[in-house]
Amino acid sequence: MFWSKRGKGARRSDTGRNALVPIPLTGGLLSGQVQDGEGRPLAGAQVSVLDRASTRIVNADTDPFGYFTAALVPGEYRVRAEAGGYRGNGTTVEVEWGKHAEVGALTLAPDQSLTPPPPGVYDIDADHSSIRFIARHIGMSRVYGRFNRFRGQIRIAEPFEDSAVDIVIDAVSVDTNVEARDTHLRSPDFLDVERFPQLRFSSTRFRRGPGNRWFVDGDLTLHGLTSDVQLDVTFLGMEEWNGRRAGAVASAELHREHFTLNWQQMVNRGVPVVGSTIEINLDVQAVLQG
Repeated sequence: MFWSKRGKGARRSDTGRNALVPIPLTGGLLSGQVQDGEGRPLAGAQVSVLDRASTRIVNADTDPFGYFTAALVPGEYRVRAEAGGYRGNGTTVEVEWGKHAEVGALTLAPDQSLTPPPPGVYDIDADHSSIRFIARHIGMSRVYGRFNRFRGQIRIAEPFEDSAVDIVIDAVSVDTNVEARDTHLRSPDFLDVERFPQLRFSSTRFRRGPGNRWFVDGDLTLHGLTSDVQLDVTFLGMEEWNGRRAGAVASAELHREHFTLNWQQMVNRGVPVVGSTIEINLDVQAVLQG
């Protein structure tokens, strides 16, 4: 059975004095914590609560201390916790009217299939990778774009912390699917591709996070200036297809003022046409070289 009747430490409290939120008048309260095998809280773990008909009633993420809370109508529920790089775990608990049901700690064991890739040099496969960005327009809608031409290499070392990555992007390949906007982005107001034809990212430090997360610090050179950037990376594992491949997704947040991209055309009430924060998302396949 995947579900145990109650996880270690599960208990019920007859009062709501220790509850994280008030107990509803017509139901009960459910709470617990998600931890790793060493007892450390797992923030951002996904918690699902299902009823007897296997209908998902709650789908929530744990807080920075690994806790979750849900107000529910009385009944029996299955609780399952999952996090990237870990095997899921769950328990069954009864929620009673006017009471606080605590499932205790749900411990997630590491998924050994998502250990770092073997040491070696990996070339980024641009045909099966993407570099995309999201910018806010007049404080309302989002504008989505991408760079169509780039190249890069990842060097996985032993120890892992000595690994490195380098990426070069052709600035002129910026593409938001609107020709007039792309022309403006290539102009001196933004990327100034005539003077600065390339964007470059070179890592300065690799760190392993919880589960299959990595943190890669590095220097991004854009518009002739260099600023430090951190990539939040999720490793997706290894696959065999036209070579041995490593997969990962990564994200970062840029502030265009750091690169003197200070074009500040305003609309009514001083709202900037283009927001100052730009979200970068990478989806990467890299092939191990012989």
